[in-house]
This record gives sequence, C-alpha cells and structure tokens, in this order.
Amino acid sequence: MKKIILNKGIVITALIMLVFTYSCSDKFVTISPEYSIDSENYFNSETDYYNALIASYDLLQSSYANVIVGEIASNNTLCGGESPTDVIGWQQIDDMIHTPTNSNLGDIWNWMFAGAQRTNYFMEFKDKTEFDGKEIMVGEVRFLRAYYYFELIKWFGPIPMKVDSRFKLGEEKTIPRSPVSDVYAQIEADLIYAESVLPVVASQTGRATKGAAQALLGKAYLFQEKFAESADVLENVISTGPYFLVDDYNSIFEDEGENGPGSLFEVQYTDKEGAGFGCLQCSEGNVAVGFSGVRSYNGPLFTSGFSFNVPVQEAVDAFENGDRRKPVTILDIVAWADSTNAEYSTGNEHTGYFNRKYIPRKRSEGAQNDLNLTNPNNYRAIRFSDVLLMAAEANNRGGLSDAKAQDYLNIVRRRAFGDNNHDINYSGAALTDAIYKERRVELMGEGHHFFDLVRTGRAAQSIEGFTVGKNEIFPLPIEEIEFSEGNWTQNPNY
Repeated sequence: MKKIILNKGIVITALIMLVFTYSCSDKFVTISPEYSIDSENYFNSETDYYNALIASYDLLQSSYANVIVGEIASNNTLCGGESPTDVIGWQQIDDMIHTPTNSNLGDIWNWMFAGAQRTNYFMEFKDKTEFDGKEIMVGEVRFLRAYYYFELIKWFGPIPMKVDSRFKLGEEKTIPRSPVSDVYAQIEADLIYAESVLPVVASQTGRATKGAAQALLGKAYLFQEKFAESADVLENVISTGPYFLVDDYNSIFEDEGENGPGSLFEVQYTDKEGAGFGCLQCSEGNVAVGFSGVRSYNGPLFTSGFSFNVPVQEAVDAFENGDRRKPVTILDIVAWADSTNAEYSTGNEHTGYFNRKYIPRKRSEGAQNDLNLTNPNNYRAIRFSDVLLMAAEANNRGGLSDAKAQDYLNIVRRRAFGDNNHDINYSGAALTDAIYKERRVELMGEGHHFFDLVRTGRAAQSIEGFTVGKNEIFPLPIEEIEFSEGNWTQNPNY
C-alpha cells in the first residue's frame, strides 16, 4: 500500500486512492494496486467509495505487530528469536527497557495512524456522491476508525485526533494530543452509529457487522470501567446471536475454523501475496505467524519460523489439569518431536514451548515463497468467548450480578473441560480473580493479556521490570515529539 510521510512523523495514506484486485479466496482482503488517482478526482461513484473502504480495511493486516508485541510485553512469553539482538526493539519491550527511539513501537504508531487517516479520508468526502447502501459503508468506516483509535490509546494514551478530515502538513504543531476520555467519546460515538446501521450478517466475509461493533463498544466501556454500559451491550450480543462457541476449541485456529460462529471479527490474511523484510507491512499474510514459528522445523503439520514469542513455563502452568485448551494453545516441541520424529533447532531464550494458535501450518501450493512471512492464518480479533468473559467481568466488577457472571464464565469453562464439573460458584473478589485467570488461558497467545493486566492494575506484580506510572503505556516515537516542536510532550518517565 503506497504511503507518504507527512510531518516527518505520523505516517498517513498518500492523497491518492488505490483500486485493488481480489485473490482467488473469498476473503475480504486486498492484493496489489492496479492504478492510482488523486483525491480531487475521486469519490465520484459507488466503486470509488468501495475501494476507499477496502483501503481502510487494509491497514488491519499490519496489526500483526500489535498482537505479537502485545504478547511479548506480557508475562505470557519471552521475545526469543535467533539471538538477544534479533529484532532489538521487541527484545527491549520484553525487558521493559524500551525508549522513544524504538522503531517497532514506531511501526505500531505509524500503521494505526495510517489506518485512522484512511478512514478520515473516506469520511471527509462521505457526502460527495450519493448511492444506495452508502450508510453501511460509512458504518464500516466508523467501526474501523474506532478500532484504530482504540489500538492507539491502548498503546500510547492521549493521541492527536481529527474527525472526518485528514491530518495536513503543519498540524502537528497546532493540534494537541486529545485526552483519552475524548478519544473514547469518539470511539463510542463511532461504534454506536456503526451498530445502528451494520447488518447482522455481512455481505462479504470479513466485513464488519452489528455484533462486531457492539462487542468492540462493550470492550471500550469495560476499559473505562463503565461496567453497566459494558454489560448491557455485551449481553445484547450474547442474547441476540448469531454467535456461539463451537465444541472443538482446536478447530477455531485452523483454516476450516476461520470466520466461524465463534468469531465476531477477524483480520483477513492470505498466502498469495508476499513481502520481504524490507516491507513487512506490505504482506497480505499474517507476518506474526512466521515470526512465532519453530526454528528450522522439519516435520508434519507445521512449517519453519523464527522462534519469537515463546511461552514461559508459568504461562503453561496457568492451565488446570484436564483443560483441553492447553495442547491447542501451547506446542510442547519436545513432546511433539518425540511423537512425530519432527526436527528443529533452538533459538534465543528457548523454553521448549511455542504459541500453537499462531504458528505457520503447511501452506497451499500457490503460497508465496517468502521465508514464510506470508501466512493465511486470520487473526481472530474479537471472539465470542471474549464477549462472554467481558460480560462476566462487567457484571461482577460492576456489582450488577454475580449469578450472570458465573453463568457466562461457566459457558466458557464447560467448553474447555467438556463437562460441568469445573463450574465456578465463587462470588465477589474470588469470582473476579477466576474471571481474570480464565481470560488469560482462554485468550493466551492472542495479544490481550498485557492490556488486561494494565487496565486491572495487576501489571506491576506480574511483569518483571514493569514500572508503575510509566509502562502502562508506551512512548511516542521521538520523531513525533521533535517535529511537533513542543506541541506534543512525551509520555511520563520516558
């Protein structure tokens, strides 16, 4: 995707729109641009708006970095890799010694702002041309803007924010960083609108739906500890469907489980269009999968990767005996090699474990030959089990109904153990702790745990090197501070 750098900092979409071709897959993904056109001559037809919508979705694929770095930042995994200097920015985040010059954090900032910029580009011209069905496109764009802004405030706290217009050169010196409360207010407004116009079932696989907007809204409320609002919207998702937990937890993370009834929203990936290390965000595949794979692997089911993001023993031990999620979440490479005669090598910080949900599987015959950087594994961004556990937490922590909280928690646990014998009947603080523990094991490997620890005040006691008053958020890239000429100040203690 073509970009330019404005303000020598915020990376935003070039003032062009790109028209895309589709892969042979039916996923809603982007492939390669056929031509470009400047904005002054754009937004004159439904096709123009549709292609602008695709461009807004496209930056979701670069959020692979948010997922893998979010896991590395938590106490679930170590950075790993080939050596202690392999992807040094990730290594620093793992050790909580990252600084404003960390280029990998800069990637997250740049790519999420690029996504937000594209949505605002669409919204700037939303009234230029009328056609049937445009309000659904607007709903999707506003869902995406909320998604990008939510990622940005999770990582960086207050952000410079514009609504329905693009950032322009020089505005880094005049537009302040908006308080988190203001950003959340915009996120809420976008999602409330989105859920009012989006369909229950999308017209194309991968596009946002009413349920996805409601679930993200419930999550945004939960992060602000607006428990009643969160419970209300999440319970609406649970009661109205069409989502449910599939019986086989393992099937969720295989190809046949993509976009299933347990997923409210997935980031779509394909292995047909690749990239190199010089432009990882150019890949149409899930780059994090290749990075998390077993080094020099030769054996059944999986293919080789770069041995990053390796689970630690304490995370493995978080699973209770009999939990059927454990072998789906954690690949014990020694046991696997013993049973299959697979071969592999070890890397930095080798623990013997790998994130089995998101390591590379054998790919299709037409897959791009790109050092396994292009993997078709969709990222299950919002799962129904997450909705159930968020609803449980909102009911419990909000003092609304421990009975409901138990019910939602136990729906998840019954799938995990295959029986009712592991139901939880705690209340109060004990129930809160049980919900936290369940979120960790249910969602392990999916990039949520660090932010769960931070928002619930448990990060310092769980993450080695975590400093209260500093590491709850990450530093703005140094270039942003410099080119704003004092308009934007750095996050505390960086």
